[in-house]
Amino acid sequence: MRVLTYSLMRLGLLGACFAGLYWAGAGLWVAFLVATFLAWGLSYVLLAGPRDAAALEIAERAQARAARSGRTQRELDDDAAEDAAVDAALAATGPGVPGVPV
Repeated sequence: MRVLTYSLMRLGLLGACFAGLYWAGAGLWVAFLVATFLAWGLSYVLLAGPRDAAALEIAERAQARAARSGRTQRELDDDAAEDAAVDAALAATGPGVPGVPV
């Protein structure tokens, strides 16, 4: 719900910026482009709290999804170590697998 709230706040900010610029006499496309960048900057400054809350909700969802997948942290760490070993081997031998044409 926090993600939806944050998204609606950003859309509202974009709409307010657009309406203000359009009312001030900017053309349709100019008002939209300027409002987009203006709302982006303002949302970064003014909506830091809701943005952090939305990011926390997304992180909690990801953790819950990982917990439901049945994989343990040890399995995830093992996969990461295996990926690192493969990356190191590829970096040492160059692209491709020895003996296999590219």
